[in-house]
Amino acid sequence: MPTSVLRRAPGSPALLPSVVRREADAMLLELQLAHAELSVLLTNDTQIHALNLAHREKDKPTDVLSFPLDEGGGADGFVSGTRILGDVVISLDTAARQARGRKRELLPEVRFLLAHGLLHLLGYDHGDPAEKRVMDAQTRRLVRAVETNFAKPPKSPGQSRQPRATRQSATRPNKAKPKGRARARHAK
Repeated sequence: MPTSVLRRAPGSPALLPSVVRREADAMLLELQLAHAELSVLLTNDTQIHALNLAHREKDKPTDVLSFPLDEGGGADGFVSGTRILGDVVISLDTAARQARGRKRELLPEVRFLLAHGLLHLLGYDHGDPAEKRVMDAQTRRLVRAVETNFAKPPKSPGQSRQPRATRQSATRPNKAKPKGRARARHAK
């Protein structure tokens, strides 16, 4: 599972890229996309603000942005037979504020944002109530899969806990997305 997680978040709360990589890999496995490639950037409000302004014309920081590579569902998201999903960008500053507001730790908030951003890469959206219900259900499914697989310590000292594969796969919603320049998608 080629998930790449880069941290460029000076002054932001601490969160190890290896932890986020493990959770992203578990989500990809849950979606039956174990061989897909995903890139995650953990950043701060300053950097995500600039991205939000450049790609969404919103002059403020946000929590998560998604930049899908395969907008149209065609072959443009494949390189050497590997499906390249795109980039998820998470502001650790905003995630920390939201976590405090929800009275929870940073990691569960980042987990939620990662699941949400990943689903945007797969074509899910929440533009109307029906789409929102579907996307919210899929987000909960991914969050539960990670919590189930990593919440408990391994059974024995030498045994590692592996994410479980499921029969349910994530399919792109029937809406076709326009090809062309990658568009940023956002949780709100």
